[in-house]
Amino acid sequence: MPEDSIPELGSGQAPSPLRPIEEDPSVEIVERQDFSDVTFLLKIQHPMLARAAQPGQFVIVISHEEGERIPLTIADFDREAGTVTLVIQAVGKTTKEMQINCQTGTRLFSVVGPMGLPSEIGGVKKVVCVGGGLGVAPVFPQARAFKESGAYVIGVVGFRTKELIFWEDKFKDTCDEFIICTDDGSAGIKGQVTLGITAAMEQHSDIGEVVAIGPPIMMKACAETTRTAGIKTTVSLNPVMVDGTGMCGGCRVKVDDGIKFACVDGPDFDGLQVDFDDLMNRLRRFAEDEKMAMEKWSESCRAAETPTA
Repeated sequence: MPEDSIPELGSGQAPSPLRPIEEDPSVEIVERQDFSDVTFLLKIQHPMLARAAQPGQFVIVISHEEGERIPLTIADFDREAGTVTLVIQAVGKTTKEMQINCQTGTRLFSVVGPMGLPSEIGGVKKVVCVGGGLGVAPVFPQARAFKESGAYVIGVVGFRTKELIFWEDKFKDTCDEFIICTDDGSAGIKGQVTLGITAAMEQHSDIGEVVAIGPPIMMKACAETTRTAGIKTTVSLNPVMVDGTGMCGGCRVKVDDGIKFACVDGPDFDGLQVDFDDLMNRLRRFAEDEKMAMEKWSESCRAAETPTA
């Protein structure tokens, strides 16, 4: 009997052992860029994922065999090259670990996806795509998709200062109009992205939708800015997430007095109906655990650097 054949149930033959998976499930990092001392880009070679990815979706990444699962929104994809781009901010134990270890030519232990529902693209003639900080990266695929659908696209991005700006050229090449906001006024409009949204609303009375991605407090402010005008406002939520398939319940959010799960019902939701206060409270629930994990990891790093007697 061939090694890989499996007899029918009741045949009297014992099934042969399953053949070991020979293909390496890890994913190669083919490019890395550092945008600042905490923000970096990883481009991975993953043809199947690149073919399937849609704007708004995310992946679950495990950087090494003993690493934790973390959700990362897809920032870009190239179907022809078979690559997917992730932009990461080193703010906790795992992302700081990745910042150190993930270099061009190294491999991620596992990348699963695409996950979540794709963004709804089309149906509007004019759209404002807003990204704040790290949210600039995942809003780019949506801006490009809206442009490809025939919409007039206004890009609004916000950073703390000029030195943190990235992908300016990509947005300028994609958007019909492009507005930069910085907290310190070192580039573009001085202030938050809501000022950019207001400027766009004053110039265009026919905006059909605003898409906002960034920290929860920023997305809440964007929704409040558009609420009085009654403009459809879509936000992308990235709460605490474990499995990414709706089983753990960690990513539940309140939307229009109902409970949704960001990993399977989103991550895109109607920003005018999201309970942002509840979302931010949930994100703070694990602050102490995150602090302890960071301290433990930092201590292990210091111990590894200490020479033995």
